[in-house]
Amino acid sequence: MDKLKMHTPSLTEANFAALAALFPNAVTETIDENGAVVRAIDKDVLTQEINVHVIEGREERYQFTWPDKRKSVLLANAPIAAALRPCREESVDFGNTENLYIEGDNLDVLKLLRETYLNRVKMIYIDPPYNTGNDFVYEDDFSESAAEYAERSGDYDEQGNRLVKNLDSNGRFHTDWLNMIYPRLRVARDLLTEDGVIFISIDDNEVENLKKVCNEVFGSGNFVTCIEWQKRYTRSNNTDGFTNVTEHIIVYSKNEFMPNLMARTEEADARYSNPDNDSRGAWKAMPFSSQASPQQRPNLCYEITNPFTGEVITPKQKAWRSSKEVFEQYVRDDVVWWGKEGNATVPSIKRFLSEAREGMTPINFWDYEFAGNTDDANREVKELFTSKVFDTPKPVLLLKRMLEIATKSGDIILDFFSGSATTAHAVMQLNAEDGSKRKFIMVQLPEVCDEKSEAAKAGYKNICEIGKERIRRAGAKILGELTAKNAKKDESDSFSRFSCGSRLDTGFRVLKLDSTNMKDVYYTPDEYAQINFSFDGLADNIKEDRTGEDLLFQVMLDLGIPLSAKITQDGDVYYVNDNYLIACFKRVDTNLITEIAKQKPYYAVFRDSSFVSDSALVNFEQVFNTYSPNTIRKVL
Repeated sequence: MDKLKMHTPSLTEANFAALAALFPNAVTETIDENGAVVRAIDKDVLTQEINVHVIEGREERYQFTWPDKRKSVLLANAPIAAALRPCREESVDFGNTENLYIEGDNLDVLKLLRETYLNRVKMIYIDPPYNTGNDFVYEDDFSESAAEYAERSGDYDEQGNRLVKNLDSNGRFHTDWLNMIYPRLRVARDLLTEDGVIFISIDDNEVENLKKVCNEVFGSGNFVTCIEWQKRYTRSNNTDGFTNVTEHIIVYSKNEFMPNLMARTEEADARYSNPDNDSRGAWKAMPFSSQASPQQRPNLCYEITNPFTGEVITPKQKAWRSSKEVFEQYVRDDVVWWGKEGNATVPSIKRFLSEAREGMTPINFWDYEFAGNTDDANREVKELFTSKVFDTPKPVLLLKRMLEIATKSGDIILDFFSGSATTAHAVMQLNAEDGSKRKFIMVQLPEVCDEKSEAAKAGYKNICEIGKERIRRAGAKILGELTAKNAKKDESDSFSRFSCGSRLDTGFRVLKLDSTNMKDVYYTPDEYAQINFSFDGLADNIKEDRTGEDLLFQVMLDLGIPLSAKITQDGDVYYVNDNYLIACFKRVDTNLITEIAKQKPYYAVFRDSSFVSDSALVNFEQVFNTYSPNTIRKVL
């Protein structure tokens, strides 16, 4: 029976172990700042082993760096001891939904999700705070004074003279933002599937830096595109200089992303016609000439005879598109077009609509008609709330376009700067339209609403309250519309697959980030052993205010079980995904142990202090060895 660790892993330790396994001769010991002996990697030995040129010190090299970058790398890898506590009263359809809404700092939440959702998220969309020079909510202990920054960044020489005169390009302006975004992207990458993709909305202030960060985190070869979204369709004559009507959406893949084809449009199909009443249907003419000159492709320069005029044609400025053998096959297939009058000097090849791809490749300019605009976004919020409770929402159509390009039924979509929860709204809307079962995970810090804001006046204390209420109202609206459509459609229609909406998931489980469920003694028993005081308060290693369901969700995270797994309860016993995990954190006796063992769960988890007697604890292993020897048994 093993103890659960109940905290996230240290990636630094994992990286050290990997290096030590490859190069054991590079492992050494040194003394840290506290005088303790610690393990270390000997850089010189490692350099010899890998046998390539290793840059060190201030030798010039191409790199992207900023003050405290090393600290932000450590922050991404550092373990945390925290918990996600379920909140049934704020959830919708808690027992059946596969959607999640998580409140808390997104870096800590991402770390908690890393093991369980490793390589499971197909698409991430984030709309992080834009760098406007205001104070950050996500500071991660990187806050500092201008003097501290200048001393550390080297902007002053030894005599106190400033080395950089351009005060408008103060590095702190970018440093704070980079230290905020970098560790979050580092952790988020681990969650993506191998064919997963991330979309990041960004403005002009940080688009160049964001791309450099993403090149480092995802690899420059995994840059997909930069979408220019037309967020406004009118100019503002009240601004100085240019009116900004577009916004950037940076797109990177994890490894093997291939975008879905977009639905064909009426405009695209209108390019096909049938002027000669071809029995094969509508077609469009593709010129047989190529972009290469006769000098570049002499092998594609041969004589072609116009069968209507008898003219012999030889390429003069552009070579033919294909070889003579291919052209002769076109003739036999009767797909060569010489114009309506038959007197064209360059032939064309018929491309039939029936042979066209079922969809269209996406492009990287999205106009407001294709992907919505900020007016649409504000109108959507007002329709749900009757007032503008959120200042900078994104339109649902914009998110739907991303979902159409990047996801399919069953995929998980993550947004860890959830804001007004447009992403969740779009997932539910698209599922209703195409009958799919995409699932969302929203993460948002409960930022307090300004007391003068419309949100505060409407009674919302923080952004999370707005986001959760939007999902509730949007879900009810979508279900109502779906039910109305089903009332007019017969059972063969695609909408009827939801049986009037009963299978459309518009619910969500609310989880809230909190400190770990375990007392400090659980993690540092040696320290407590040296303290001279009564241990009566430490007889139980669980904090007094934690419920069985709190413990269950931390166990699920520790065992890599999705937080959307189906949970049922029989008394004090919890069943996750039927009997994949069976857990009990209250009063465990031999009879209960036997009953659980006979159900042969994959995991069985108990609370250390829940065994009613020493005999129950002693019999624990024997009972499982008798009835279910393959069950993995854990205690906390």
